[in-house]
Amino acid sequence: MSNSTAVKKTAPKFTTAERAAMRERARELKAAAEGAEAAAAVNAKIAELKGSERDLAERIHALITTAAPELSPRLWYGMPAYAKDGKIVCFYKTASKFGSRYATLGFSDPANLDDGAILPTEYAITEKLGAADERRLAELVKRAVS
Repeated sequence: MSNSTAVKKTAPKFTTAERAAMRERARELKAAAEGAEAAAAVNAKIAELKGSERDLAERIHALITTAAPELSPRLWYGMPAYAKDGKIVCFYKTASKFGSRYATLGFSDPANLDDGAILPTEYAITEKLGAADERRLAELVKRAVS
């Protein structure tokens, strides 16, 4: 059989909607993989911390992920941060990172915390959190993503 008489085989053709669905699924898989890697990096960074700094970072992480599970953990300037739609909403800084006397929980522009002309963007955490402190921080995080 010569090449000129060979039957051409064609690959099955996908519809425009099927191709769009496949591209969307590929994006979902990539985002899930990146999200898992980012969350693992946050957990690894917290595990590197020593003593009370690690304890506080673990507690802050648990508070944020419980209060706003829609936030995605990731590192930001080497510290745990939490994003919504790819934008940092809140972040945690240890005292030792910048030689400060206290750790901070901060909020970025996308946080929905506006309350008049003046609003705090970072909260100093000077000691172990009590139950009332934890409730207040959880409420701030919930409000930030509302």
